[in-house]
Amino acid sequence: MRKSRCAAHCGACRGVSRREFVAAASAISTSLLGGWFPGRQALARTLEPKGPAATCVPAIKACFVRRKGEYGMRWPGQIYDGEAARKKYSDLIAQTAQTLGAKLDLRPEPVHGPDEADAWIAEAAESKPDGLLVVLLDRQEHAWPTAEKAIDSQIPTVIFSPVGSSFTTNTAPVAHKTGCFIASTDDFDQVKYGMKMLWAGAKMRATRCLVIKGKKRADAEMPELGIKLRYVPASTFLDEYHQTPESDEVKAMAKALIAGATQLGTSEQDVINGIKSYVVARTLMEREECDGITMDCLGALGRVQVSLPCIAWSKMNDDGIPAACEADLGAMATHVIVQYLFDRPGFQQDPVAETAREAIIGAHCSCGTRLNGFGTEPEPYDIVHHHGVRDATARPVWKVGQRVTSADVLPAADEQPTRMIISAGEVLENVAVPPAGGCVVSVMVKFDGVSDVLAYPGFHQLFFYGDFKRELVQFCRLFKIEPLVA
Repeated sequence: MRKSRCAAHCGACRGVSRREFVAAASAISTSLLGGWFPGRQALARTLEPKGPAATCVPAIKACFVRRKGEYGMRWPGQIYDGEAARKKYSDLIAQTAQTLGAKLDLRPEPVHGPDEADAWIAEAAESKPDGLLVVLLDRQEHAWPTAEKAIDSQIPTVIFSPVGSSFTTNTAPVAHKTGCFIASTDDFDQVKYGMKMLWAGAKMRATRCLVIKGKKRADAEMPELGIKLRYVPASTFLDEYHQTPESDEVKAMAKALIAGATQLGTSEQDVINGIKSYVVARTLMEREECDGITMDCLGALGRVQVSLPCIAWSKMNDDGIPAACEADLGAMATHVIVQYLFDRPGFQQDPVAETAREAIIGAHCSCGTRLNGFGTEPEPYDIVHHHGVRDATARPVWKVGQRVTSADVLPAADEQPTRMIISAGEVLENVAVPPAGGCVVSVMVKFDGVSDVLAYPGFHQLFFYGDFKRELVQFCRLFKIEPLVA
């Protein structure tokens, strides 16, 4: 896959940070605690990612396409005011780019012929933007050939065809091509999402994740996705934990988490230990200049008296920091995609078949609480022990009846391309653990059209609020990920 412009030029990228974007998009500021309780005064500071994605400014190159002169009898017809449409869409595109924090290069005049189209595509190949946006204000002559040239450029391409600029005979030849998203509609929200996908894809390719595992340092990259991986020995976490004091900041954050809980089922010290793991992870991420984190937590900490990072990962995911359990790189990539696209945390879980209700129970011991999105109020939660009856974790109550999506990235391997398993369904209940066994956050979901729950595909899938099955399929197509819709 083509390298991100921001990955190649990260030293020069100085733009809107992810945190600034989330604030602008939601118009809600986060608290000093980075998450759990708006308005509560505390000494804590949130983690500011210092990896390449934090300063990446995605670049979008855009143009309008139409013939010169009047439309006449040919579509979109003389009744269509092309200049008014160009002004309207120019303003909307500029506003969307500003909200995203993307750099927009919009050609001042429309592309009026095939030679101009070829020159524009050549410029794009030279400047290597993160995505192309082609707005068709015409159905005739060079309009759709230009769209097809943009798609074939191998630069992720969004084609916007307002009503009147295409028949299905125009769209059919490109309908199943990858590397593109075609919005044939007057609904500009589809264009906004197309631009958001270009933004998210660039951020994804610029992201560097800290992987705490094994005994060696190394740098690597996930094929096709472009996500960078910085491996550090598992002992790094232990060493830093033992050097980190139970500071006033740690105690304040623990008290705030406890104060917001509906019930405390652990000791206060258990919570303090969990928050200390957050501070350790924050230190390591900042030191290693990373945007996300994952750790072989059971392998590194399962036999020592150091708190597993269940609370730490919950807090990071609430703050828009991708944090995956068990050094699972597929789950890491899924967190990155879900957070960048939908501005909310996902719940990485172990799938359990529930045959009586033809449902899947997602079970794990770390889950974010701001399930409605970054900057929103947390769902009600209690604080309980990990299923190993050690360490503390926040257990949110998922809304019964809530529409949810499941996503699971399967990284490229053994000549298989990158794939994503996608489902959507509805929350049936929160399974009580105990008396049931297993992980303490256990959410039962009935997925649309899934009856063979014993063979439900994937593992460590992410559940998250909202029905985004179609949007994920569109993202997969744009970035040449094979979607597997369950």
